[in-house]
Amino acid sequence: MKKFLWSLSVIVPFICHAQAPTDDTQTGIFNPDFRTLTIEVDGHRLAPPIITLGSSDRLTIGFDRLAEERDYLRYSIYHCNADWRISDMADAEVFDGFNYADIEEYAFSRGTSTHYVHYTITLPNQEFQFNLSGNYLLKVYPEDNPDETLLQVRFMVSENAVGVNGDVTSRTDIGYNDRHQQLDLSVDLNRYPVRDPFNDLHITVAQNGRADNAVVLSHPSRINGNSLVYEHQRELIFPAGNEYRRMETVQMTYPGMGIESIDFTHPYYHHFVATATPRHSKNYLFDSTQHGRFFVREYNSASPDTEADYSVVHFTLDMLPAPGMDIYLDGDFTHRRFDESARMQYDAENGIYHKAMLLKQGAYNYQFLALPRASDRQRTPQKAVFFNNGTTMAASAAEVEGDFYQTVNEYLVAVYYRAPGERYDRLLGYTTLFSGR
Repeated sequence: MKKFLWSLSVIVPFICHAQAPTDDTQTGIFNPDFRTLTIEVDGHRLAPPIITLGSSDRLTIGFDRLAEERDYLRYSIYHCNADWRISDMADAEVFDGFNYADIEEYAFSRGTSTHYVHYTITLPNQEFQFNLSGNYLLKVYPEDNPDETLLQVRFMVSENAVGVNGDVTSRTDIGYNDRHQQLDLSVDLNRYPVRDPFNDLHITVAQNGRADNAVVLSHPSRINGNSLVYEHQRELIFPAGNEYRRMETVQMTYPGMGIESIDFTHPYYHHFVATATPRHSKNYLFDSTQHGRFFVREYNSASPDTEADYSVVHFTLDMLPAPGMDIYLDGDFTHRRFDESARMQYDAENGIYHKAMLLKQGAYNYQFLALPRASDRQRTPQKAVFFNNGTTMAASAAEVEGDFYQTVNEYLVAVYYRAPGERYDRLLGYTTLFSGR
Protein backbone atom coordinates (compact mmCIF):
# COMPACT_ATOMS: atom_id res chain seq x y z
CA MET A 1 0.00 0.00 0.00
CA LYS A 2 1.24 3.48 -0.85
CA LYS A 3 1.52 5.75 2.18
CA PHE A 4 0.44 9.37 2.01
CA LEU A 5 2.66 11.81 3.90
CA TRP A 6 2.06 15.52 3.80
CA SER A 7 3.74 18.45 5.41
CA LEU A 8 1.68 20.59 7.74
CA SER A 9 1.13 23.17 5.02
CA VAL A 10 -0.50 20.52 2.85
CA ILE A 11 -2.53 18.97 5.64
CA VAL A 12 -4.12 22.19 6.83
CA PRO A 13 -6.61 22.56 3.93
CA PHE A 14 -8.01 19.15 4.76
CA ILE A 15 -8.56 19.87 8.44
CA CYS A 16 -9.68 23.50 8.56
CA HIS A 17 -13.25 24.54 9.22
CA ALA A 18 -15.11 27.51 7.86
CA GLN A 19 -17.01 29.95 10.03
CA ALA A 20 -20.51 28.58 10.62
CA PRO A 21 -23.53 30.42 9.27
CA THR A 22 -25.64 32.18 11.87
CA ASP A 23 -28.48 29.64 11.62
CA ASP A 24 -26.14 26.70 12.20
CA THR A 25 -26.94 25.10 15.56
CA GLN A 26 -25.18 21.75 15.14
CA THR A 27 -22.20 20.86 17.32
CA GLY A 28 -18.99 21.88 15.61
CA ILE A 29 -15.61 23.65 15.65
CA PHE A 30 -15.18 26.66 13.37
CA ASN A 31 -11.58 27.69 14.00
CA PRO A 32 -8.75 25.27 13.03
CA ASP A 33 -6.73 26.12 16.15
CA PHE A 34 -9.40 24.47 18.31
CA ARG A 35 -9.62 20.67 18.60
CA THR A 36 -11.11 17.69 20.44
CA LEU A 37 -14.50 18.98 21.55
CA THR A 38 -16.07 16.63 24.11
CA ILE A 39 -19.16 16.66 26.32
CA GLU A 40 -19.91 14.10 29.03
CA VAL A 41 -22.32 13.59 31.89
CA ASP A 42 -20.12 13.25 34.96
CA GLY A 43 -19.89 9.60 35.99
CA HIS A 44 -21.70 8.38 32.86
CA ARG A 45 -19.34 8.79 29.93
CA LEU A 46 -21.50 6.69 27.57
CA ALA A 47 -24.70 8.59 28.37
CA PRO A 48 -26.17 11.17 25.98
CA PRO A 49 -25.47 14.81 26.97
CA ILE A 50 -28.66 15.23 29.01
CA ILE A 51 -29.04 16.33 32.63
CA THR A 52 -32.17 16.46 34.81
CA LEU A 53 -33.61 19.84 35.74
CA GLY A 54 -33.00 20.67 39.42
CA SER A 55 -30.81 17.59 40.02
CA SER A 56 -27.17 17.20 41.01
CA ASP A 57 -26.26 16.11 37.46
CA ARG A 58 -23.25 17.81 35.92
CA LEU A 59 -22.07 18.18 32.33
CA THR A 60 -18.38 18.61 31.51
CA ILE A 61 -17.45 20.24 28.20
CA GLY A 62 -13.79 20.12 27.17
CA PHE A 63 -11.74 21.31 24.22
CA ASP A 64 -8.15 22.21 23.25
CA ARG A 65 -6.59 25.28 21.69
CA LEU A 66 -3.34 24.58 19.85
CA ALA A 67 -1.30 27.38 21.41
CA GLU A 68 1.46 28.19 23.87
CA GLU A 69 -0.53 30.66 25.94
CA ARG A 70 -3.99 30.88 27.40
CA ASP A 71 -6.70 32.75 25.48
CA TYR A 72 -9.37 34.85 27.16
CA LEU A 73 -12.55 33.07 26.15
CA ARG A 74 -16.20 33.42 27.03
CA TYR A 75 -19.30 31.38 26.41
CA SER A 76 -23.02 31.99 26.15
CA ILE A 77 -25.88 29.49 26.20
CA TYR A 78 -29.00 29.63 24.06
CA HIS A 79 -32.29 27.90 24.67
CA CYS A 80 -33.55 26.03 21.57
CA ASN A 81 -36.82 24.56 20.42
CA ALA A 82 -37.25 20.87 19.69
CA ASP A 83 -35.93 21.42 16.15
CA TRP A 84 -32.77 23.08 17.55
CA ARG A 85 -33.69 26.52 16.30
CA ILE A 86 -32.93 29.14 18.96
CA SER A 87 -36.15 29.87 20.85
CA ASP A 88 -37.79 33.21 21.59
CA MET A 89 -37.23 32.95 25.33
CA ALA A 90 -35.50 35.92 26.95
CA ASP A 91 -32.29 35.25 28.86
CA ALA A 92 -33.92 36.31 32.13
CA GLU A 93 -36.56 33.59 31.67
CA VAL A 94 -33.93 30.89 31.14
CA PHE A 95 -31.21 31.83 33.63
CA ASP A 96 -30.72 33.70 36.87
CA GLY A 97 -28.15 36.24 35.74
CA PHE A 98 -26.35 37.36 32.60
CA ASN A 99 -25.98 35.10 29.58
CA TYR A 100 -22.19 34.99 29.43
CA ALA A 101 -19.32 33.73 31.55
CA ASP A 102 -15.56 33.62 31.31
CA ILE A 103 -13.84 30.26 30.84
CA GLU A 104 -11.53 30.21 33.82
CA GLU A 105 -10.71 26.51 34.09
CA TYR A 106 -7.75 25.63 31.88
CA ALA A 107 -4.50 23.65 31.97
CA PHE A 108 -1.40 23.52 29.76
CA SER A 109 -0.34 20.33 28.01
CA ARG A 110 2.55 18.45 29.61
CA GLY A 111 5.24 16.44 27.86
CA THR A 112 3.63 16.68 24.43
CA SER A 113 5.27 17.59 21.13
CA THR A 114 2.17 19.58 20.17
CA HIS A 115 1.57 22.30 22.73
CA TYR A 116 -2.01 23.10 23.61
CA VAL A 117 -4.23 24.53 26.33
CA HIS A 118 -7.10 22.38 27.57
CA TYR A 119 -10.26 24.25 28.61
CA THR A 120 -13.11 22.91 30.71
CA ILE A 121 -16.67 24.13 31.35
CA THR A 122 -18.86 22.46 33.98
CA LEU A 123 -22.64 22.96 33.96
CA PRO A 124 -24.66 23.95 35.91
CA ASN A 125 -22.37 26.41 37.70
CA GLN A 126 -22.53 29.65 39.65
CA GLU A 127 -23.26 31.69 36.53
CA PHE A 128 -25.70 29.28 34.90
CA GLN A 129 -28.57 27.62 36.72
CA PHE A 130 -31.25 26.36 34.36
CA ASN A 131 -34.87 27.36 34.93
CA LEU A 132 -36.32 25.61 31.89
CA SER A 133 -36.04 22.19 30.34
CA GLY A 134 -35.37 21.71 26.65
CA ASN A 135 -32.53 21.87 24.13
CA TYR A 136 -29.52 24.13 24.63
CA LEU A 137 -26.64 25.36 22.51
CA LEU A 138 -23.40 26.60 24.11
CA LYS A 139 -21.18 28.90 22.04
CA VAL A 140 -17.55 29.79 22.79
CA TYR A 141 -16.07 33.05 21.49
CA PRO A 142 -13.16 35.45 22.16
CA GLU A 143 -13.75 37.71 25.12
CA ASP A 144 -13.45 40.81 22.92
CA ASN A 145 -15.49 39.49 19.95
CA PRO A 146 -18.80 37.81 20.83
CA ASP A 147 -19.76 37.65 17.14
CA GLU A 148 -16.97 35.16 16.34
CA THR A 149 -18.14 31.69 17.27
CA LEU A 150 -15.09 29.47 17.75
CA LEU A 151 -17.04 26.31 18.58
CA GLN A 152 -20.45 25.24 19.79
CA VAL A 153 -22.00 22.18 21.39
CA ARG A 154 -25.51 20.85 21.93
CA PHE A 155 -26.90 19.48 25.18
CA MET A 156 -30.32 18.92 26.77
CA VAL A 157 -32.08 19.46 30.10
CA SER A 158 -34.93 17.07 30.94
CA GLU A 159 -37.77 17.26 33.46
CA ASN A 160 -38.05 13.46 33.66
CA ALA A 161 -41.80 13.96 34.07
CA VAL A 162 -42.95 11.15 31.77
CA GLY A 163 -41.90 7.55 31.30
CA VAL A 164 -40.62 6.51 27.88
CA ASN A 165 -40.39 2.88 26.89
CA GLY A 166 -39.82 1.03 23.67
CA ASP A 167 -38.43 -1.86 21.71
CA VAL A 168 -36.28 -2.23 18.60
CA THR A 169 -36.84 -5.15 16.26
CA SER A 170 -35.62 -6.36 12.89
CA ARG A 171 -39.12 -7.65 12.09
CA THR A 172 -40.21 -4.50 10.31
CA ASP A 173 -43.23 -3.49 8.25
CA ILE A 174 -41.05 -3.57 5.11
CA GLY A 175 -39.02 -6.74 5.72
CA TYR A 176 -38.12 -9.56 8.08
CA ASN A 177 -34.54 -9.83 9.41
CA ASP A 178 -33.25 -7.93 6.42
CA ARG A 179 -31.66 -4.46 6.26
CA HIS A 180 -33.81 -2.37 8.60
CA GLN A 181 -34.81 -1.93 12.22
CA GLN A 182 -38.12 -0.67 13.54
CA LEU A 183 -39.01 0.98 16.84
CA ASP A 184 -42.22 0.69 18.84
CA LEU A 185 -42.61 3.35 21.54
CA SER A 186 -44.90 4.25 24.41
CA VAL A 187 -45.07 7.40 26.54
CA ASP A 188 -46.57 7.12 30.04
CA LEU A 189 -48.45 10.32 31.01
CA ASN A 190 -49.52 9.20 34.50
CA ARG A 191 -47.31 11.82 36.18
CA TYR A 192 -47.84 14.60 33.64
CA PRO A 193 -51.24 14.89 31.99
CA VAL A 194 -51.21 16.41 28.51
CA ARG A 195 -54.39 18.06 27.25
CA ASP A 196 -53.92 17.38 23.53
CA PRO A 197 -51.26 14.74 22.83
CA PHE A 198 -52.10 14.77 19.11
CA ASN A 199 -51.01 18.39 18.70
CA ASP A 200 -48.91 19.43 21.70
CA LEU A 201 -46.40 16.57 21.88
CA HIS A 202 -43.47 15.90 19.57
CA ILE A 203 -41.24 12.83 19.78
CA THR A 204 -37.77 12.84 18.24
CA VAL A 205 -35.72 9.72 17.54
CA ALA A 206 -32.02 9.80 16.62
CA GLN A 207 -29.78 6.85 15.73
CA ASN A 208 -26.23 6.75 17.17
CA GLY A 209 -26.10 10.49 17.83
CA ARG A 210 -26.67 11.41 14.20
CA ALA A 211 -28.67 14.52 13.29
CA ASP A 212 -29.03 13.80 9.58
CA ASN A 213 -31.45 10.87 9.93
CA ALA A 214 -33.32 11.96 13.07
CA VAL A 215 -37.11 11.85 12.80
CA VAL A 216 -40.02 13.67 14.42
CA LEU A 217 -43.29 11.98 15.38
CA SER A 218 -46.25 14.30 15.84
CA HIS A 219 -49.13 11.87 16.34
CA PRO A 220 -49.42 8.63 18.35
CA SER A 221 -50.84 5.57 16.67
CA ARG A 222 -53.29 5.09 19.51
CA ILE A 223 -53.95 5.92 23.15
CA ASN A 224 -54.13 3.16 25.75
CA GLY A 225 -55.37 4.71 28.99
CA ASN A 226 -52.67 7.20 30.01
CA SER A 227 -50.17 5.70 27.61
CA LEU A 228 -49.47 6.98 24.10
CA VAL A 229 -48.44 4.25 21.69
CA TYR A 230 -46.31 4.85 18.60
CA GLU A 231 -46.16 1.73 16.46
CA HIS A 232 -46.24 0.68 12.80
CA GLN A 233 -45.14 4.17 11.72
CA ARG A 234 -42.94 4.40 8.64
CA GLU A 235 -40.83 7.09 10.28
CA LEU A 236 -39.76 4.55 12.92
CA ILE A 237 -38.04 2.30 10.36
CA PHE A 238 -34.31 2.97 10.10
CA PRO A 239 -31.63 1.46 7.84
CA ALA A 240 -29.68 -0.84 10.16
CA GLY A 241 -26.18 0.13 9.07
CA ASN A 242 -23.20 -1.81 10.43
CA GLU A 243 -21.06 -1.86 13.55
CA TYR A 244 -18.66 1.05 13.78
CA ARG A 245 -15.03 0.50 12.88
CA ARG A 246 -12.48 1.06 15.65
CA MET A 247 -8.93 2.32 15.89
CA GLU A 248 -6.66 3.48 18.71
CA THR A 249 -3.75 5.94 18.69
CA VAL A 250 -2.92 5.58 22.39
CA GLN A 251 0.80 5.03 21.67
CA MET A 252 3.23 6.94 19.48
CA THR A 253 5.82 4.16 19.21
CA TYR A 254 3.72 1.00 18.78
CA PRO A 255 0.71 0.52 16.47
CA GLY A 256 -2.50 0.07 18.42
CA MET A 257 -5.83 -1.41 17.39
CA GLY A 258 -6.54 -0.82 13.73
CA ILE A 259 -3.23 0.97 13.09
CA GLU A 260 -0.98 -0.43 10.38
CA SER A 261 2.12 1.69 11.02
CA ILE A 262 3.49 4.85 12.64
CA ASP A 263 5.96 7.33 11.14
CA PHE A 264 7.37 10.65 12.23
CA THR A 265 7.68 13.62 9.91
CA HIS A 266 8.35 16.89 11.66
CA PRO A 267 6.44 18.25 13.46
CA TYR A 268 3.96 15.35 13.86
CA TYR A 269 3.76 11.63 14.31
CA HIS A 270 1.62 9.98 11.62
CA HIS A 271 -0.71 7.07 12.38
CA PHE A 272 -1.72 5.05 9.33
CA VAL A 273 -5.04 3.31 9.87
CA ALA A 274 -5.20 -0.11 8.22
CA THR A 275 -6.73 0.26 4.76
CA ALA A 276 -10.49 -0.22 4.90
CA THR A 277 -12.52 -2.10 2.31
CA PRO A 278 -16.29 -2.10 1.70
CA ARG A 279 -18.28 -4.41 3.98
CA HIS A 280 -21.67 -4.31 2.24
CA SER A 281 -21.14 -7.69 0.56
CA LYS A 282 -19.45 -9.39 3.51
CA ASN A 283 -21.06 -11.34 6.31
CA TYR A 284 -22.11 -9.39 9.40
CA LEU A 285 -19.55 -9.51 12.21
CA PHE A 286 -20.48 -8.37 15.72
CA ASP A 287 -18.21 -5.96 17.51
CA SER A 288 -18.77 -4.14 20.80
CA THR A 289 -18.35 -0.44 19.98
CA GLN A 290 -19.00 3.00 21.46
CA HIS A 291 -21.68 3.80 18.84
CA GLY A 292 -19.58 6.49 17.20
CA ARG A 293 -18.00 8.04 20.27
CA PHE A 294 -14.32 8.67 20.93
CA PHE A 295 -12.36 8.86 24.17
CA VAL A 296 -9.07 10.65 24.74
CA ARG A 297 -6.46 8.16 26.00
CA GLU A 298 -2.72 7.87 26.36
CA TYR A 299 -1.50 4.42 27.38
CA ASN A 300 0.90 5.68 30.06
CA SER A 301 -1.07 8.61 31.47
CA ALA A 302 -3.67 9.09 34.17
CA SER A 303 -4.36 12.62 32.88
CA PRO A 304 -4.87 12.26 29.12
CA ASP A 305 -6.72 15.58 28.80
CA THR A 306 -3.37 17.35 29.15
CA GLU A 307 -0.85 14.56 28.49
CA ALA A 308 -2.21 12.97 25.31
CA ASP A 309 -0.43 14.22 22.18
CA TYR A 310 -1.65 14.99 18.68
CA SER A 311 -0.82 13.04 15.54
CA VAL A 312 -1.88 13.11 11.91
CA VAL A 313 -4.17 10.13 11.37
CA HIS A 314 -4.41 8.81 7.80
CA PHE A 315 -7.61 7.03 6.79
CA THR A 316 -7.75 5.08 3.52
CA LEU A 317 -10.60 3.26 1.82
CA ASP A 318 -9.79 0.86 -1.03
CA MET A 319 -12.88 1.25 -3.18
CA LEU A 320 -13.79 2.34 -6.69
CA PRO A 321 -15.37 5.79 -6.81
CA ALA A 322 -19.04 5.69 -5.88
CA PRO A 323 -20.97 7.11 -8.87
CA GLY A 324 -22.41 10.52 -8.03
CA MET A 325 -21.55 10.16 -4.34
CA ASP A 326 -19.16 11.71 -1.84
CA ILE A 327 -17.78 9.54 0.96
CA TYR A 328 -17.52 10.99 4.48
CA LEU A 329 -15.97 9.92 7.76
CA ASP A 330 -18.67 9.80 10.40
CA GLY A 331 -18.36 9.77 14.19
CA ASP A 332 -18.35 12.17 17.11
CA PHE A 333 -14.81 13.22 16.20
CA THR A 334 -16.14 14.79 12.96
CA HIS A 335 -19.15 16.23 14.87
CA ARG A 336 -21.38 14.33 12.41
CA ARG A 337 -20.88 17.11 9.87
CA PHE A 338 -20.84 16.35 6.15
CA ASP A 339 -18.45 19.07 5.04
CA GLU A 340 -14.88 19.32 3.75
CA SER A 341 -13.46 18.54 7.18
CA ALA A 342 -14.92 15.00 6.93
CA ARG A 343 -15.01 14.33 3.16
CA MET A 344 -12.69 11.64 1.81
CA GLN A 345 -10.55 12.58 -1.19
CA TYR A 346 -10.31 10.14 -4.11
CA ASP A 347 -6.86 9.43 -5.56
CA ALA A 348 -7.47 8.16 -9.09
CA GLU A 349 -3.82 7.19 -9.61
CA ASN A 350 -3.84 4.77 -6.70
CA GLY A 351 -7.55 3.90 -6.84
CA ILE A 352 -8.16 4.77 -3.21
CA TYR A 353 -9.97 7.26 -0.98
CA HIS A 354 -7.87 8.99 1.66
CA LYS A 355 -8.17 11.57 4.42
CA ALA A 356 -5.64 13.05 6.87
CA MET A 357 -6.85 14.50 10.17
CA LEU A 358 -5.01 15.94 13.16
CA LEU A 359 -6.43 14.00 16.11
CA LYS A 360 -5.65 13.72 19.79
CA GLN A 361 -4.51 10.32 21.05
CA GLY A 362 -7.41 8.09 21.95
CA ALA A 363 -9.87 5.35 21.07
CA TYR A 364 -12.05 6.24 18.08
CA ASN A 365 -15.17 4.87 16.42
CA TYR A 366 -15.78 5.72 12.78
CA GLN A 367 -17.69 4.65 9.71
CA PHE A 368 -17.92 5.65 6.06
CA LEU A 369 -21.18 7.23 4.90
CA ALA A 370 -22.22 8.35 1.43
CA LEU A 371 -24.13 11.42 0.24
CA PRO A 372 -24.84 12.73 -3.25
CA ARG A 373 -22.00 14.97 -4.37
CA ALA A 374 -22.12 18.43 -2.86
CA SER A 375 -22.60 20.04 -6.29
CA ASP A 376 -25.64 17.83 -6.93
CA ARG A 377 -27.08 18.59 -3.49
CA GLN A 378 -26.81 22.31 -4.23
CA ARG A 379 -28.54 21.93 -7.60
CA THR A 380 -31.35 19.76 -6.27
CA PRO A 381 -31.64 20.50 -2.54
CA GLN A 382 -33.57 17.98 -0.47
CA LYS A 383 -34.02 15.64 -3.48
CA ALA A 384 -31.13 13.23 -3.30
CA VAL A 385 -31.27 10.70 -0.47
CA PHE A 386 -34.30 10.39 1.78
CA PHE A 387 -34.78 8.24 4.84
CA ASN A 388 -37.51 8.09 7.46
CA ASN A 389 -39.36 11.43 7.44
CA GLY A 390 -39.03 12.14 3.72
CA THR A 391 -37.66 15.64 4.23
CA THR A 392 -34.19 15.15 5.68
CA MET A 393 -31.26 14.38 3.42
CA ALA A 394 -29.73 11.45 5.30
CA ALA A 395 -26.37 9.88 4.63
CA SER A 396 -26.30 6.21 3.63
CA ALA A 397 -24.21 3.36 5.00
CA ALA A 398 -25.27 0.99 2.21
CA GLU A 399 -22.54 2.00 -0.29
CA VAL A 400 -19.60 1.10 1.99
CA GLU A 401 -20.64 -0.40 5.31
CA GLY A 402 -23.82 -2.15 4.27
CA ASP A 403 -27.08 -2.54 6.23
CA PHE A 404 -27.37 -5.58 8.51
CA TYR A 405 -30.38 -6.19 10.73
CA GLN A 406 -28.15 -7.64 13.49
CA THR A 407 -26.31 -4.34 14.05
CA VAL A 408 -26.43 -2.98 17.59
CA ASN A 409 -27.61 0.61 17.27
CA GLU A 410 -28.31 3.19 19.96
CA TYR A 411 -31.55 5.17 19.62
CA LEU A 412 -32.23 8.32 21.66
CA VAL A 413 -35.95 9.02 22.10
CA ALA A 414 -36.92 12.47 23.44
CA VAL A 415 -40.43 13.72 24.33
CA TYR A 416 -41.13 17.45 23.86
CA TYR A 417 -44.25 19.30 24.96
CA ARG A 418 -45.47 22.80 24.16
CA ALA A 419 -48.52 23.62 26.27
CA PRO A 420 -51.12 26.02 24.87
CA GLY A 421 -49.88 29.57 25.34
CA GLU A 422 -46.25 28.58 26.04
CA ARG A 423 -43.38 29.85 23.87
CA TYR A 424 -40.94 26.97 24.16
CA ASP A 425 -40.69 23.19 23.98
CA ARG A 426 -40.30 21.43 27.30
CA LEU A 427 -38.27 18.23 27.33
CA LEU A 428 -40.53 16.03 29.44
CA GLY A 429 -38.44 12.88 29.29
CA TYR A 430 -36.20 10.62 27.25
CA THR A 431 -34.81 7.12 27.01
CA THR A 432 -32.07 5.26 25.19
CA LEU A 433 -32.92 2.04 23.36
CA PHE A 434 -30.56 -0.51 21.83
CA SER A 435 -31.27 -2.93 19.03
CA GLY A 436 -30.25 -6.56 19.40
CA ARG A 437 -30.50 -6.55 23.19
